Amino acid sequence: MSLTKPDQTERARRLRKSDTAAEQRLWEALRGRRLAGLKFVRQLPIGPYYADFVCRARKLIVEADGDTHSTDEELAYDARRTAALEAAGYRVIRVWNAEVRENLEDVLETIRLAAEGEA
Repeated sequence: MSLTKPDQTERARRLRKSDTAAEQRLWEALRGRRLAGLKFVRQLPIGPYYADFVCRARKLIVEADGDTHSTDEELAYDARRTAALEAAGYRVIRVWNAEVRENLEDVLETIRLAAEGEA
């Protein structure tokens, strides 16, 4: 039995195909259990939202944010989104695309620590 509607699945596919360069780079580092053996999926529908990267086993969401997320309007939207995802039982961490591009190893360490409950 599918937990998502067909239109959600199709939208998730479209989102995966339109990843930013930073999201693609981060996905290459997370996919196939490459980070501490953790299984991540991307663009997972959770309620009305699509989480960038999700480790279901650890209830961890990683959101990769670009410059568009720095406006007051986007910051308010992201806060509401984070609150809704946390209410669904997930821990949400946000990383900037620039961090992924410039310092991937530190980003991965932050994600690993969050998954282990240390960050």
